[in-house]
Amino acid sequence: MVLWLLQALDILLACLLAFLVLNRTRGRGIRTQGLIRGYLLLVILGWLVQQRQSPLPLTDRLIQAMVLVCGLALAFLLQSDLRRLLDLLGSGRWGQLLGRNSKSFYNKDAVNVIGEAAGRMSQSRRGALVLVDLGSDLQDDDFITPGIPMDAILSIELLLNIFSVNSPIHDGAVLVRGERIVSAGVILPLARQRTSRFGTRHLAAVGMTERFDQCLCVVVSEETGTISLAQLGHLERPITSSRLKELLEAAMKNLVQDPGESTAARRSLRAS
Repeated sequence: MVLWLLQALDILLACLLAFLVLNRTRGRGIRTQGLIRGYLLLVILGWLVQQRQSPLPLTDRLIQAMVLVCGLALAFLLQSDLRRLLDLLGSGRWGQLLGRNSKSFYNKDAVNVIGEAAGRMSQSRRGALVLVDLGSDLQDDDFITPGIPMDAILSIELLLNIFSVNSPIHDGAVLVRGERIVSAGVILPLARQRTSRFGTRHLAAVGMTERFDQCLCVVVSEETGTISLAQLGHLERPITSSRLKELLEAAMKNLVQDPGESTAARRSLRAS
């Protein structure tokens, strides 16, 4: 009886740990989620083989080696998420750890400000890159360079000033969360599959939304003035400022209604 209880506790703790890892990386994209699920299946397979004691010693050794190598690879890939997981465990922030988020992502003023600013910069062919965090809990180590902290109220005038040619931080991205500008001059990671069709801003927008599902990137081309929106690793272009407002509003409302189903909703919106 005691042995049975210990085995049940072992399985329960393993499932809890797997849930925490999957929960902390759910904004990383479908590819990363697939890698984690594949690794967990490999661990389960190794456990099942070990339970049989036996007739498969070579297979057992091979699976153990694969679990070790794949575990090290995933630890390198998800180092920022694992650090965040340990930080949440150590600080006792259980609500965040379990994925409970009471933030309201929908902000009508932010949608209007970003859309209007993008329209003005498009007319003057002023290059811009705005990263809108809708719940990915982005940290400094998610960027190549975290930029300059601002914590300023989002406004059209401030965006225009940041992306003016004379501004020393106009080449980087602006990180927006809610109705505030968190930082400016942020250097984003580029897309995994690079192409000569797009410039650096567009590749950075695609690269960021490949890694994080719950963020959007608004891009204004310096050469053509074209407005683009990157989401889920896909670049939609060209779009008007009014269309940009519609897409931003829809994405934010989807997260407010049901954060768990927001990715599927945005995929269907993107397809339309």
